[in-house]
Amino acid sequence: MILSRSPLFDKTKIPSESLDILENFDQVVQSVRPLNSKQLQQLPHNIKEFSHQLTDERGSRRLGYMNEAIQLSVYTRYYLWWNLVRQVRLFSNMDASAFPSKEEVIALDIGSGPLTVVTALWLARPELRTKKITWYVLDVSQNSMKAGEDIFLSVASRTKCEPWKIIRVKGSFGTHINQKADFITCGNAMNEMEQASDMPPEYKAKKLYEQLNVYAKSDCKFLLIEPGVPKSARLLSLFRTRFLKDGFCVEAPCPHSGECPMNGFKAYTGSQNKWCNFAFNTEDAPKKLLKLSDLSKLPKERAVLSFISAIPSTDTETVKKDENILNLRIASDPIKLPGWQTGFYACSELGLSLVTMQSPKEKNETANNQTLFSGDLITVKLNKKAPDLPKDEKSGAVKISLDSRKF
Repeated sequence: MILSRSPLFDKTKIPSESLDILENFDQVVQSVRPLNSKQLQQLPHNIKEFSHQLTDERGSRRLGYMNEAIQLSVYTRYYLWWNLVRQVRLFSNMDASAFPSKEEVIALDIGSGPLTVVTALWLARPELRTKKITWYVLDVSQNSMKAGEDIFLSVASRTKCEPWKIIRVKGSFGTHINQKADFITCGNAMNEMEQASDMPPEYKAKKLYEQLNVYAKSDCKFLLIEPGVPKSARLLSLFRTRFLKDGFCVEAPCPHSGECPMNGFKAYTGSQNKWCNFAFNTEDAPKKLLKLSDLSKLPKERAVLSFISAIPSTDTETVKKDENILNLRIASDPIKLPGWQTGFYACSELGLSLVTMQSPKEKNETANNQTLFSGDLITVKLNKKAPDLPKDEKSGAVKISLDSRKF
């Protein structure tokens, strides 16, 4: 029986003014970085070409590539837009404990690029706009940070709020920052740092984690977002282990503090294995962005990411737990199972779990049956003790059967 359900990507949680800005983000960029009609016509072609550098030609891409005018224009008008769609949806649905609670905050965004995370937080969390936040944004590309600051200031002006203070720092990860941070963020950058070294993932994670803590105050909060691919999930799982060892609480996405059953250890080497990632359908993404994707021959049906939010344990409350109550984080799309069943892989303190529900047999049953979505955090009441729950033969996951009519 499901006692509660908290979505991770509920679009209705995004403030209405922010939805409007996201829908017309091309106008924001055009207002600060205008292109002429010929350049706009060439944009889909340039996007397609740039996509090769980000994927199959990644090894030949040089450091600081976003200092180049065409690539920076492509990035801000397309990839920045998609990243904002992902991150604003995520941040709007996360618990407030993941974000700064002090009135005066020193924040650091690592590998900031065009200030994606900073702008996404502004759009997603209106309560943070009134706080006095000084952002140190760190990146090797000065041009990218300058473009991002212009875009951020334009977004802030549209919300009629005084913008946060931005301090641009040109340099790579490890560059000295003048103040210790209360809040550290990193979006789509740790995976690039990890790929720059041939050392084993455990060693790279250790070095990156140690450097993160050089920047942090003792009560710092961390928010790391990466592409939803096995290597990134593996890296974040290794970070999670270190955060827990140092006494932090992994506020999200984990519903427990036990061993990670979706660490991507095998998946990143190419074998079959589950890795922690979350996705939502893009059918309600900005229409102009979807059209631009189609024109660029890069259609996108799903937005995917992996992330971790770590906060000091002193910021969490200890609640006495009923052994029959279980929290699970849904971490897959629906899976068709025999006997008119629908399954979802999930993470819980019992390890890898397979949540099963009865599927509608007739079309008219759909209205009476609700489903689950990737990222949903659900609390269920077990009808059996944990040791008595059956196991899925294929995956070894604990099977938890739910009645979909009792959401």
